[in-house]
Amino acid sequence: MAETQQASQTLPTIEIYNTLSHKKESFQTVSPGKVGMYLCGPTVYKPSHIGHMVGPVIFDTVKRYLVYSGWHVTWVVNITDVDDKLIAESAARGMSMADLAREMTTDYLDNLAALGVDGIDEMPKATDHIDGIIAFIQGLVDKGFAYAADGDVYFDVTKDDDYGKLTNRTVEQTQGEGGSTADRKRSPADFALWKQAKPGEPSWESPWGPGRPGWHIECSAMSGALLGKHFDIHGGGLDLVFPHHENEIAQSESLHGCPMATYWMHNGLMQAAGAAGKVGGRPRDGGADPADQAATKISKSTGAEPFKELLSRHRPEAIKLLLLSTHYRSPIHFGEEPLGESARALEAFERLFARYERLGGPSFYGLPTRDRQAGTAALADLAADVSEEVSALRTRFLEAMDDDFNTAIAVASLFDFVRLTNKFIDSHGLEKAPQPADRQALDAIMLVLRELTGTLGLFLAPPVATGGSADEALVGSLMDLVIELRARARKAKDFATADLIRDSLGEAGIQLEDRPDGTGWSKK
Repeated sequence: MAETQQASQTLPTIEIYNTLSHKKESFQTVSPGKVGMYLCGPTVYKPSHIGHMVGPVIFDTVKRYLVYSGWHVTWVVNITDVDDKLIAESAARGMSMADLAREMTTDYLDNLAALGVDGIDEMPKATDHIDGIIAFIQGLVDKGFAYAADGDVYFDVTKDDDYGKLTNRTVEQTQGEGGSTADRKRSPADFALWKQAKPGEPSWESPWGPGRPGWHIECSAMSGALLGKHFDIHGGGLDLVFPHHENEIAQSESLHGCPMATYWMHNGLMQAAGAAGKVGGRPRDGGADPADQAATKISKSTGAEPFKELLSRHRPEAIKLLLLSTHYRSPIHFGEEPLGESARALEAFERLFARYERLGGPSFYGLPTRDRQAGTAALADLAADVSEEVSALRTRFLEAMDDDFNTAIAVASLFDFVRLTNKFIDSHGLEKAPQPADRQALDAIMLVLRELTGTLGLFLAPPVATGGSADEALVGSLMDLVIELRARARKAKDFATADLIRDSLGEAGIQLEDRPDGTGWSKK
């Protein structure tokens, strides 16, 4: 049996809330220093929307932080490319299921790239694992946990004494009417591992006749093939706890005789600001909590539009910051107003980055990143008058992330960091007569900020203009003209006009900043 105890002298103590135990637990991995992590990916039958981006952003951050803290992480996200919805949509569009899946997978990957989600190591497709899925099902049949019925194969939940342990439900509490295949099942709660193909549907040969895999078995087979029988973290949205993850546990642990995953992490659902609904509509299979099932469906105007349409109006950095400003287990309130607030919040960082460059510093985006151990060692480079405050903010950030990846507190500490840095610049007169020692101290502060933002996957590269860039360019040109008119008024000693321009802009939410190298502007 593999060791489970971490090398405590090199790896920090991290607490993770485990849905299985309903409490926070100290993070210890199956193999010391290594992490296997699996996240349930999309069913690729329509363009992805914001709800599909929540899990990848969160678990990309989890991986970044674990790597930063010293672990080697292998992260797997699956693609479900065979499913009832895919078959129906491909028929409606008059194209093959494979072609539809490829088109929608490309859309999904493009959106992940826009958000800077680049830490996925493996992205298996269900159709590439059919042989392994069939072997997995045959193993369950051979062990008596599954049975064939008229070309279908079902998992017998009554044979699994632990069934329902993730949700604390009994078999009686989980079963419905049995669906359209109730007459083939031994129990209404039994679920499909293999589905007999209907005429004209995509199918694969199997010991039970031509057919295709059920939804739940795909993840069990792919996670086991890539991460092993027992891996560390299994993630997904809260709506997947039942039936999907409950059934994954039943399949995997019945076949392998060991835990499937040590930690089960579930992110909260995306809700429209001021509404109760989950983005994307009703949970799959209607199997989430009653309150979830009753949630109102989100319309296009409140978030379920294709993600690329959302990107045409909002910068990906603003979307990502909004997602990380809430603890991952809490609902994320989403809409135009929260996105606008997130965009304005970004400007506080970008004003600091621009200010740093004006003072002779390099681009913030080009600063080197460092891991946790190197960052701790570098605290010795901080100037004495800011060392205590910077160290305290960094500690607050790390303690938040060590406590179940609390990005909400971590992000809040970054805003405090911005305020501290601006205060340092002002108090040391760096805009007027910078001293070399103070400039070096500012460099050291900015390197700490770079270290921390990098662990969240924020500000990795200069922002790329989106569909709203035309309006932004027009505003920029108009502001350049207004600033020039004000400068001419001041040169002509027409201070009344200069002050009128400044005050009117202030009432409109625009702040002017008079500096030695010229006048800049920003939104308040």
